[in-house]
Amino acid sequence: MTTKAELACVYSALILADDDVAVTGEKISTILKAANVDVEPYWPGLFAKALEGVNVKDLITNIGSGVGAAPAGGAPAAAGGAAPAEAKKEEKKESEPEESDDDMGFGLFD
Repeated sequence: MTTKAELACVYSALILADDDVAVTGEKISTILKAANVDVEPYWPGLFAKALEGVNVKDLITNIGSGVGAAPAGGAPAAAGGAAPAEAKKEEKKESEPEESDDDMGFGLFD
């Protein structure tokens, strides 16, 4: 469960990222003081360290895109080149004999 301090730091970091300002502990603290939000002194520094070297805008736009997913701009080009390879894979799958449960020596209700 999130606390008010965590949410306040997240929102502060988002404000800084939206304004293209570097996310630092001092700047997060400044925003929190201006908003009259009291947090433990370690929270701003913790969030600043967590977001160090991370492009927050890219992180937001890629949320829910899954691991290894191709960007929307590159998907049509990749799909055109991958079609022949997929057809070959399907042919290989058809040629392999299917295994059945009878080969194991027992059935579902034995």
